[in-house]
Amino acid sequence: MTNNIYFIANWKMYGSLSSINTLNKLINLSKLKKYKNAIIIYFPPFTLIQNFINKFKTTKISVGGQNCHVVEDYGSFTGSVSPKMLKDLGCKYVILGHSENRIEGESDEDINKKIRSALNKNLKVVFCIGETLKEKRKKITFSVLNRQINKGLKGIKNLNNIIIAYEPVWSIGTGLIPKDKELELNVIKIKKILSKKTKLRLPILYGGSVNNKNISNLKNITGINGFLVGSASQSSKKFIDIIKKTIN
Repeated sequence: MTNNIYFIANWKMYGSLSSINTLNKLINLSKLKKYKNAIIIYFPPFTLIQNFINKFKTTKISVGGQNCHVVEDYGSFTGSVSPKMLKDLGCKYVILGHSENRIEGESDEDINKKIRSALNKNLKVVFCIGETLKEKRKKITFSVLNRQINKGLKGIKNLNNIIIAYEPVWSIGTGLIPKDKELELNVIKIKKILSKKTKLRLPILYGGSVNNKNISNLKNITGINGFLVGSASQSSKKFIDIIKKTIN
C-alpha cells in the first residue's frame, strides 16, 4: 500500500471522558515521520466530539461525526445533529450510510440527502456500502453495491470529498471477513461502478471485523486505501498495532 492510508476509528456508542486519556501514545505515533502518510480520523459519540477536537488540536488527527441530519443548518428535529453543527464544532468528516443506520430504516434516498447536505457544509463523507449475508448468499452483491452507490451519490457531480467504505454487513462485529479473492473482486466491482460516475480515483476503505490480528493479511489486498475500524479502535494499543502493521 502506498501514498495516503486511512485509519478510521468508529467508536459507535462507546466512550467516556476518561477514554480521552488513553490517546496519548496514538498522538505520539501520529507525529513520527514514518507515519506521515497515515490519515487518522476519530469518530467518537456526539457527546465527546468537542473533547476529542481539543485533545487533537496540535496534531494532524481529525475528528468526525457518526451521522448527521438531512437538513444542513437548523430545524425542529429533537435529538438530531446537522452538518452545520458538526462543522462549527471543528469536525472535518462524517460517516453516512453505515449499515447499523440502514438497519434502523435509513434509505438510499435518505443517505443521498445527507451526503448532499454534508458536502454543502464542506464536510468530507465516509460513505458506507455493503451487502447482507442473505444478499451474499443470493449472489446479488454486485447489484446491491451498484444500487447503494448510484442512489447514494445520485445527482452529486463533485465527488472530491467522498471516501468509500466497503463494509459487508455480515462481517461487522462477527469476526468474519471476506476471503482475499472475494474482497479483491468486490473492490474491483466498486471501482467499475464508480468509473461510470467520475474519473476521480476515490479512496476505498475496508471495514468489518478489522483487528490487529487480521490486518497483516488485509493490508495486502489490492485496491484498498485504508480501514474503518470498530471495536478494535477503542483500544489505543490495538489501533496503534493496526497502524504499525500496515505501515511497516
